[in-house]
Amino acid sequence: MMTRDDVEVFETTTVWKGFFRIDKIRLRHRLFSGGWGQPVIREIFERGHAAALLPYDPERDEVVLIEQFRAAAMTGGAQPWQIEIVAGIIEDGETAEDVARREVIEEAGCTVGDIIPALDVFTSPGGSSERIAIFLGRVNTQGVGGIHGLPEEGEDIRVFTETLDAALARIANGGITNLITVAALQWLALNREDIRRRWLCGDA
Repeated sequence: MMTRDDVEVFETTTVWKGFFRIDKIRLRHRLFSGGWGQPVIREIFERGHAAALLPYDPERDEVVLIEQFRAAAMTGGAQPWQIEIVAGIIEDGETAEDVARREVIEEAGCTVGDIIPALDVFTSPGGSSERIAIFLGRVNTQGVGGIHGLPEEGEDIRVFTETLDAALARIANGGITNLITVAALQWLALNREDIRRRWLCGDA
């Protein structure tokens, strides 16, 4: 199995820096067939790491989803208003769980109780270093909904609840194309019975 020791980085240069950053890296790595490959140049989109949370009510078997405008989805030829789960960038000094708890308040207007780490994934490792920690959070969905977000950050977020089965049906019919949301919902579908037993019956 290859490790970081099987990579030699010769040079790293920041070629653009704004809200995000793009680095150009010159490197080589070992080959599966043995020996070293030729030096290559790769451009890496450095946008930081993030945390996301899927709020779930085990009693009602409901999830909390959000919908907001995404310019990149529009330029990619998709529906600009994307159905997602709450998420945010992890700033210096924050833990992923800190971010998840904060964002669910800001973006969905609700608070979570118990939190379970679900997944820790790269979104697009071919070109971005971004890694997202995905959590499942226990909530009471009664009364959850409406328009939320921080106006000073240009956020206009519609919050709604629906059954997990209805959310999974959205995936099946192409209504959810955000990969983080798909992963979180499918993880919950795989673990639903264990989660409900743990949260409703107090099983460890």
